[in-house]
Amino acid sequence: MNFRSRQSDDEPEINLIPLIDVLLVILIFLAATTSFTRFSQLKVALPQAQADAADIDALNIAISQEGLYALDGQILPGASSQEIAQALLAAAGEHKDNVLVINADAQTTHESVVRVMEAARIAGISRVNFATQSSP
Repeated sequence: MNFRSRQSDDEPEINLIPLIDVLLVILIFLAATTSFTRFSQLKVALPQAQADAADIDALNIAISQEGLYALDGQILPGASSQEIAQALLAAAGEHKDNVLVINADAQTTHESVVRVMEAARIAGISRVNFATQSSP
């Protein structure tokens, strides 16, 4: 008598359904946690500028990093828009069509530059330019 059970020749099966379920859960998790950022860009056509000869009648105001103002090389004692406007009026004299050139340090606050622009408006100077330095 042969009491040994006969082994089947069937190959072991790999059930793919649980594997697909796990992959689907991982895919849903990744899709839910991924942040989709949309970068929008403005298409801007920048104007071209050419350097002209400096105006002889231009008023030059310099703004330091600390917020000090100097008009044509002379440090201004005041820092308010009204005091800067009075200095601009005194320097402009009778010429109301002067050009104001603002030379601001790269680390100057935006507030300091806007204060000079406000002073130019109060003084009646409508032509305001910004001096820049070209890269070598």
